[in-house]
Amino acid sequence: MSVVSNPIELLLSRHVRAGRGDRIACADTEHGTLTYAELEQAAARCAGALLAAGVEPGSRVLVVSDDSVAMMVTIFGLWWHGCVPVPVNPVLRDNEIADIAANSGVAAVRLNVAEQRARTLVPLLGVPETPEVVLGPAPGPVSARPADFAPDAELLVQYTSGSTGHPRGVRHALTGIRAVLDGFGSVLRLTPDDVVLSTAKLSFGYGFGNSLLFPLAAGACAVLLSGPPDPYAVAAAVARHRPTVLCAVPRAYAGLVELAAAGKPVDLTSVRLAVSAGEHHPIDLARRVIETFGVPLINGLGATEILHIVVATDPAAAPNGSLGRSVPGMRITIRDESGAVLPDGRQGRLHVAGGSVALGYLDRRAVPPTFADGGVYTGDVGYRDTAGDLHYLCRADDLLSMGGFKVAPQEVEAVIRAVPGVADCAVVARRDNDGLEQAIAHIVAAPECEPEAVRKAIVARLKLSLAPYKRPSRIEMHDVLATTSVGKLARFLLRSDPSMNRRESV
Repeated sequence: MSVVSNPIELLLSRHVRAGRGDRIACADTEHGTLTYAELEQAAARCAGALLAAGVEPGSRVLVVSDDSVAMMVTIFGLWWHGCVPVPVNPVLRDNEIADIAANSGVAAVRLNVAEQRARTLVPLLGVPETPEVVLGPAPGPVSARPADFAPDAELLVQYTSGSTGHPRGVRHALTGIRAVLDGFGSVLRLTPDDVVLSTAKLSFGYGFGNSLLFPLAAGACAVLLSGPPDPYAVAAAVARHRPTVLCAVPRAYAGLVELAAAGKPVDLTSVRLAVSAGEHHPIDLARRVIETFGVPLINGLGATEILHIVVATDPAAAPNGSLGRSVPGMRITIRDESGAVLPDGRQGRLHVAGGSVALGYLDRRAVPPTFADGGVYTGDVGYRDTAGDLHYLCRADDLLSMGGFKVAPQEVEAVIRAVPGVADCAVVARRDNDGLEQAIAHIVAAPECEPEAVRKAIVARLKLSLAPYKRPSRIEMHDVLATTSVGKLARFLLRSDPSMNRRESV
């Protein structure tokens, strides 16, 4: 891929010039489809409208929108004008969006939300709203040439999902986009005939790559899914759009497997490849996905700070519980607290170096230091085995201190998940009234099972399978476990539950 100085050329214009302008670039249920030529023209009109509205090139602009063709046009229009999009999920509360606007210093906002909410948000954000996006061939001012970006200039600001409770703005450059296209993009091997559907949103780093970077770089089609990605909605979208590549978080795949097991229509015969990332994908779930749908599955690990997936399994290999190996161009090491590289088999912090590492946070006061030692610490704890495969244990802040030992919650969760009747589980630590750290198991029973019977079965399995110091001190039954706006488990909410002191002891 030749080096270019702007994302419009990289993702749109070169396809149009090569005679592929009439191919479908993106589609949704509200606006229909846009070809590559139509998307390029709409982006130019959007840039013209930004110019007429007085939005300065180089400004950051907040984009509060669910996934849609209009959001795609907005992002490309901002890039065309030389602006930096800051995509935000509209499911966030108004005060959360206002905090992001203040933290990122945006000069304007583009809202794709209900009119009543827009009237509330605009004064709250304290910045003007940009002109409406024109999707059709209506006349309007057009910016003749897209702006160029220096290779290491800020091009995109993405906010972390807030799974730790504190979203942070991450600054990306064009070099990072090229790196992920050459890295995980070479693993995906998309072609112009592919149709990609992602349950992860454009406002989420994982979804931004799935729905915008990878498909458009390949000249493929991106299907944009609005609304919450519940299993019924995903199954309906797959039936309607017939994607060849499905990208989702593990919980979305678990929901599809449950639907299929209940006899509901879930037809993934059009899908040639499934991609899972966003949180740990248990090996048993990976096997069930492959067995249920007959689709090869890539299990990947990434982070907003590295733009997308940097460690991935081989879709041709059977799941073995590992994360696989680093994608081309990325260097992954396991390090101790001092930053020293650890040998194979030793557990430590995952460190990533390579072209997709972000420029840094907007808030430089982030503690502990994440961007260090020539790369970035993802916040994950793992190890590399003697065969060269990387294994995920947990997030660094999720490690349990039990009986003087450090225990990865996934070890305990694996035992619990093997108990019949367990639909979901999470083990987290919380301090009790005496200030001592206790391990709490949060459980969701399958709909057809009696929660108390499941709880007793878990207690019996824990006593049989784990040393006493590894067993949770309490078990809490839930109807559902809290998740963030992107569908990841919100462990920080489970840790902060004020009713923890009233749990039943194991």
